[in-house]
Amino acid sequence: MSLGQQLAPHLPFLRRYGRALTGSQAQGDRYVRATLEAIVAAPDQFPRDVDPRLGLYRTFQAIWNSANYDEGPDPEPAEDQEAVARARLSRMTPLSRQALLLTAMEGFTPEDAAYLIEVDTAEVESLVAEALSEIEKQTRARVLIIEDEPIIAMDIESIVRDLGHEVTGVAVTRDEAVALAMEDRPGLVLADIQLADDSSGIDAVKDILAEFNVPVIFITAFPERLLTGERPEPTFLITKPFQRSTVKAAISQALFFDQSTVPAE
Repeated sequence: MSLGQQLAPHLPFLRRYGRALTGSQAQGDRYVRATLEAIVAAPDQFPRDVDPRLGLYRTFQAIWNSANYDEGPDPEPAEDQEAVARARLSRMTPLSRQALLLTAMEGFTPEDAAYLIEVDTAEVESLVAEALSEIEKQTRARVLIIEDEPIIAMDIESIVRDLGHEVTGVAVTRDEAVALAMEDRPGLVLADIQLADDSSGIDAVKDILAEFNVPVIFITAFPERLLTGERPEPTFLITKPFQRSTVKAAISQALFFDQSTVPAE
């Protein structure tokens, strides 16, 4: 099997990581493209002593570090979202965010995460704790949940409240979601893809975004369909079945990059 064939199944999830890390589909996908270009240009430098997925993420990390995204000046005027992100990034250790996303969202073990960000394994846990502490201090939001499975909706609501956020409502159909959003504007939307009446959570979100801007996290059993890099796609995505830590990490990152979130007291 060629290297390209070995890496192909992992590309959608690398896009998810890149988007969550940068808070932008365009920026995240740009780093993934740069990673692939680097591999094509120097295939002999690709790490062959580890699993291909680890090697792919390690190459991405090298591109990320060399670009100094978190520290370097922006050659063009920043958009509002990027300005917020940079202000918050300046107060937070980039490695802690990477450790959180690699373990909680991407499912790497602490040992693998340590390899990827080049720290000791013992340091990964403290970095994750630091990330959660810093992000949770900075953000509080009012959250709309769009989910037609009662048990899953209850679980998500519990996670949201545990993080200190308020739930504005739980919708099970497209029409109900839009009505709830218009009645009480949320600061974050968590949306399933397939809803109770065979309507679409994607369509519900489109209707909501046509009225006002709000960060959105999609929840789906088929993440690959929304991580192709070929069209406008979600920046934040959770895979079903999910772990509570994954939802917490996604919520924290989505709010981290949002202008309207309020620093916690």
